[in-house]
Amino acid sequence: MTTQTITAPISPHGEAGSPAVRVEHLVKTYPHPDGGTFNAVDDLSFTVATGEVLGILGPNGAGKSTTLEIIEGLQRPTSGSTSVFGLDSIADNAAMKTRIGVQLQASSYFAYLTLEELLTLFGSFYPKAIPAEELLDKVGLLGKRKALVGQLSGGQAQRFSIVAAMVNDPDIVFLDEPTTGLDPQARRNLWELVRSINDEDGKTVVLTTHYMEEAEELSHRVAIIDAGRIQALDTPVGLIGSLAGDHAVSFSAHRAIEDDGLEALPAVTGVRAKANGVHSYELSTSSPRDTVPALFQMASVRRFEVADLTVHAPTLEDVFLNVTGRSLRD
Repeated sequence: MTTQTITAPISPHGEAGSPAVRVEHLVKTYPHPDGGTFNAVDDLSFTVATGEVLGILGPNGAGKSTTLEIIEGLQRPTSGSTSVFGLDSIADNAAMKTRIGVQLQASSYFAYLTLEELLTLFGSFYPKAIPAEELLDKVGLLGKRKALVGQLSGGQAQRFSIVAAMVNDPDIVFLDEPTTGLDPQARRNLWELVRSINDEDGKTVVLTTHYMEEAEELSHRVAIIDAGRIQALDTPVGLIGSLAGDHAVSFSAHRAIEDDGLEALPAVTGVRAKANGVHSYELSTSSPRDTVPALFQMASVRRFEVADLTVHAPTLEDVFLNVTGRSLRD
């Protein structure tokens, strides 16, 4: 088994040598439904710098939520260790929990307590707490302070769940798929909230997400996890740059074109015919400036028209598919 040790660079807000989170040789083993066992988390090691936003991407079942739950002290590891600001997640559990805020994928609240009452109740569990009115005002819910959670829209409920995780004024906030199920407008509103938590409040943020754009927009670094292991970890720009400059040239033609001709074009590394009912193609190329002129020259010689031509730079989704070999929702 190969050990993965990936250390954090100095983040825009952090300091070298003082990670907010340290994960070392983490393993979590479960019984397999067909007999035996399997590792949901498989010898994972990484750090999160103080003040950074770390985004974690991975297919369903990759080990993202399990990793977060162990760091948060909600599960015990099979082996290895996790710590938050030097406090062991298990041995120093009580002290560690005063430093963290946790927003889970699904949260349940007392059905007949108002938002204000819930935040006041949660705050009473900690040595220090932010007043309910201040938290609700931060997310535009002060006018809803007497409402029940069941009376909120999806976006409002998610904003409330995040500020509920901040009631103890934590130094680090864990967000597990915070925008799943939200419409695009509500999702972007949540993005602004996460940015303000990091930029204005100075808090470290660790979030899991199913949305590539979300990870790219919010994260200083992105970790791609698959099969319980980190397959890649870098800044979004660094991850995209790891594809060695592959671009996609898409176009349509009035008739079918032989793949071998397209594959012979300069700098082309792959050809894919699109199944959209017309003769559309996507060329992977390391140099669009060499490929595109040659494509038009080929079209002139072979007498076909090139239409709807676009050139796309690599994206974080391309990195994900290159690393994991499957779609995010498998």
